[in-house]
Formats: sequence, C-alpha cells, structure tokens
Amino acid sequence: MLTVSGLAHVAIRVTDIDRALDFYVSKLGFERLMHLDRDDKLWLVYLRVTDNQFIELFLDGVGDRAPGPEVTGYNHLCLSVPDIDKSVAELQDAGIELSRPKVLGLDGNWQCWIEDPDGHRIEIMQMMSDSMQSRAIAARN
Repeated sequence: MLTVSGLAHVAIRVTDIDRALDFYVSKLGFERLMHLDRDDKLWLVYLRVTDNQFIELFLDGVGDRAPGPEVTGYNHLCLSVPDIDKSVAELQDAGIELSRPKVLGLDGNWQCWIEDPDGHRIEIMQMMSDSMQSRAIAARN
C-alpha cells in the first residue's frame, strides 16, 4: 500500500496565463511562488496554497472552457475555508460571482461554488464538526 502524506498539488491547464493569475493571485489571494521554463519559454506557474500544497497553472490550454461536470476527468478543486460567510463576502468584494450559492451540502458542510476564467469549477467549503467527514474521521480514532 502506498503511504501518502498529503495532496501536493493540482495542475490546471489555462488558456490565458495573465487572466488566470489575475483570478488566482489578485482576486483569490494565492501567492505566485515560482515558475518553470521549458525551451526558454514560460511553461508553468506554481501558486502557494500552503508550504506543501500548490496549484500549478500550465499554459497553452486548448478550447473555450473546461469540460462540464459530467465528463470523465478533473471535476473540481475544493478549497477549505474557516468561515463560509466571510469567504462569500470576500469573493463578492473581489468581483467574483458565485456560480452556485451557499448551501448546506448533503455531507453536512457549507459550500458555494465559483469558476475560474477557463470554467474550472472551484468549491469553497467550510467543514462542519458534525459533517459526514468529521464523523468518519472521529470514528477512525
């Protein structure tokens, strides 16, 4: 069995790196940590979520939008927040529209949804102490 210590990064292909950086850095507040070049050309940009979790933005995406939620493959990125109401206000202050409003999910966690400029779905979630996940973790211990 593989021993995993965490989720290191999520890689997203974008069509316009400047537009993506405006969204992820200027509006969501992630730090542009570093970049990698390939063949003397910008290849990908690392954004810091935590000191060991990153979002990788790869350039030169093809197509108008990310595939819909029913398509096999990447479905969405979920960002955990301590206060969903504060996060909704911060998103609104940044000019980011909710693609789905704040609701209490079937798992017992508060959530709302946004999309990046390429249509990648992002869930904003406040994990609740009585959620299915919290109860399942407590039962393991």
